[in-house]
Amino acid sequence: MFHSIPFTPRKVEATESRLKAVYDAAKLGLKGDALALAAGMLPIEYRQLTQLDPVVELAAQKGKADGEIELSQVLHAAAKQGDAKAALEILKHQHGWVAKQAISVEVDQRISITGALAEAQKRALEVLDVEDAQVIETQINAIDHIQR
Repeated sequence: MFHSIPFTPRKVEATESRLKAVYDAAKLGLKGDALALAAGMLPIEYRQLTQLDPVVELAAQKGKADGEIELSQVLHAAAKQGDAKAALEILKHQHGWVAKQAISVEVDQRISITGALAEAQKRALEVLDVEDAQVIETQINAIDHIQR
């Protein structure tokens, strides 16, 4: 048994209210599918509408531009009132400014010749002491061996 499913396609038109909804969604920073859904359309309907009527894309661009201008003015006003963080963000994102991140490490090491000579002489004496101790131990072992 075949059941009839009533289907009426939705008519996609760039009405004034639909353009206003696209503008408002784009002004809030929404893009693509999120913009379509916020404007009350299915994503496929939004894509069809942008292809059929270039005014829809213009409404989205205008909304994005107006949203950026509005927030940029807020950020610039905060920077002018002394907000250092806002000023740094403007410098970084609008003017390509990057804080210096290089770290300079300088090691100044001086060698004293007299100190080096004293250390070398100390080591030489330690070696001689060890050698003398070995010689004395060998002599004691020899004398013990003879006495037995």
